[in-house]
Amino acid sequence: MTTLKKREIDLTEGRISTQMIRFFIPIWCGIFFQQIYITADAVIISKVVGESALAAVGCTSTFINLLIGFFAGIGSGATVVIAQYFGARENDMVRRATHTALVLAAIIGLAFMILGLLITPWLMGLLQTPEDIFDMAVRYLQIYSLGMLPSVLYNMGSGILRAVGDARRPVYILICTAVVNIILDLLFTVGFRMGIAGAALATVLSQALAMTLVLLCLSQERSLPVQLHWRELNPDMRLLWRITRIGLPTGIQSTMFDLSNLLIQASVNYFGTSTITAWTAYSNINLVFWMTVSAMGTTITTFIGQNFGAGKLDRLHQGVRVGLGLSALGCVIITVVTVVLRYPLTHLFATDPKVVQICVQMLLMLTPTYITYMCIEVFSGVIRGVGEALIPMIITGLSICVFRVVWILWVLPLHNTLGMICISYPISWVMGTIAFFIYYKKGKWLTKRLSAEAQEHAPSASL
Repeated sequence: MTTLKKREIDLTEGRISTQMIRFFIPIWCGIFFQQIYITADAVIISKVVGESALAAVGCTSTFINLLIGFFAGIGSGATVVIAQYFGARENDMVRRATHTALVLAAIIGLAFMILGLLITPWLMGLLQTPEDIFDMAVRYLQIYSLGMLPSVLYNMGSGILRAVGDARRPVYILICTAVVNIILDLLFTVGFRMGIAGAALATVLSQALAMTLVLLCLSQERSLPVQLHWRELNPDMRLLWRITRIGLPTGIQSTMFDLSNLLIQASVNYFGTSTITAWTAYSNINLVFWMTVSAMGTTITTFIGQNFGAGKLDRLHQGVRVGLGLSALGCVIITVVTVVLRYPLTHLFATDPKVVQICVQMLLMLTPTYITYMCIEVFSGVIRGVGEALIPMIITGLSICVFRVVWILWVLPLHNTLGMICISYPISWVMGTIAFFIYYKKGKWLTKRLSAEAQEHAPSASL
């Protein structure tokens, strides 16, 4: 049996709430430092290169966010599969799944890198990028595309480490690369005066460093069955299918979220600069909430994956209740703090009285409804953790993404106000929560996967 070091957390043993919190905190910190880096990068570009350069980067952000979400979804497929085998203590399958996942990441990263280099001019034209920043946006995204291969490999590698209970080293790598990125940003933009190309190059080099460090961690691993052996990078087609079957729907689900939010952003833009600024300020304030639910979703998925693999179904169901309780507690704390400090928080991003008032109104309307989204993240993580990703994608796609499109295109015109846009969020969250709760209570997600696992192990059992 594998001997775990202090940095690794076995989610199949110990007090559930304690283990979840220990696993959750490093993931949350990783997301936090990622946001710090993004903010610092934007400030450097704006102050050193100019606001037009920042606008050019902003034009590429939608496409980049779509890709990041898609890559993370694919990586979650590997995390679930490896977590299940790790929980079952099938170390040989963990090793084979690790190498298969890395090969898949390399193929996807290389494909998107080439695609990004080729279609960037066309894509910027499709997004109606203004002429005065068109060339800068194309240059930034083409250079950024060179970092897609290392970015996908880093995300896959960190997902593999988290699957076996190591949530700390991915955070250490993120902190290190964030610091290096900021230093390189300053060196290339201030020292070498490379402009927006320097900012993009700094990002690519930091992504390459992140990839190198995570692969180094895997290649030097001794206590866990995820050690990277370069000669074993031969994909197992059956495992490749399992990873893709979970990861692809999750990636598509993330992409649908971004596309529906893009439509909402276009509707917000209709109300003018003050509303856009207030919406941006609100989005920055509620980042803490999204960081928290994202980290909890990863925690739940990994917990369920390990315990499902270990066959500990009672602990699995207890984990769902604990996860819901911890998430609800987090939502209440965030809601209370945000509502009480709504004016000081808003003033961090805006000073214009009109902007401040609009932002405060949105905070009062939406923050108390955060708890309605919490169940979606937990239940989708639970269902995905046992290896069922298609149903969460369908439920999310219909109750949230499709609903918002219908709301914006047909309901909003009947009463075109910012409040009508805002209320689409809690309505879609409630619909999604109800759908997920019904599907969870029926239990088909579990019996279906148990049956599939039994069939998978039947041949080996009969030999």
